[in-house]
Amino acid sequence: MTVGIMQPYFMPYIGYFQLINAVDTFVIYDNIQYTKKGWINRNRMLQNNTDDIFTLPIKKDSDYLNIDQRFVADDFNALKLCNKIKTLYKRADYFENTFELMNEILDYNDKNLFEYILHSIHVLVKYLDIKTKIIVSSTIDIDHALTGQDKVIAICKELKASDYINSIGGVELYSKDTFLQNNIKLGFIKSKEIVYEQFNNEFVPWLSILDILMFNDKDKIKSMLTNYEVI
Repeated sequence: MTVGIMQPYFMPYIGYFQLINAVDTFVIYDNIQYTKKGWINRNRMLQNNTDDIFTLPIKKDSDYLNIDQRFVADDFNALKLCNKIKTLYKRADYFENTFELMNEILDYNDKNLFEYILHSIHVLVKYLDIKTKIIVSSTIDIDHALTGQDKVIAICKELKASDYINSIGGVELYSKDTFLQNNIKLGFIKSKEIVYEQFNNEFVPWLSILDILMFNDKDKIKSMLTNYEVI
């Protein structure tokens, strides 16, 4: 069995969904510390022929809390974000379908940060017909005090994984030799170039899945899900 493990990200880029699609079981961390300088609750969309950051605001709280202990801000205005998306993308070929998905995502009632993002991932995975089993990390019977590579290996062993695939960013973090010593084959997923038309302008790469949904039909996006190599 092949396993992938990642933090939850709000409307992440296509590589995140390539990884989900590439594995049999995908584990999403809920019981690790939230990092405010990361991409957990923000991403990039197209505005005026360049990239613009959009953010899911969260309540102010201790910087030491885990992701599942943080909450979407009470003053988060989902309608305002929807209106901005509408303004920027209303001329896109697949605006109507994508806007409907975004309304389903943004109108979710549970404002726990992890649950809110997890719901968005489930909505998108269902739309893209990805059949991978998704598991929340805290439900796995391991020592959750473990960190980094040790925690990943413990999860893989508990799930009886033969292969572990990580995003390309993990090349400097994980050792193939160490994984092999634990009878696990380690690979890294590397996205190939993905280009599509964005309002006939110069292409801005690696934006949120939101951008890809706006400009491409489902079949085209599903073909993008396999446009990678494992190294």
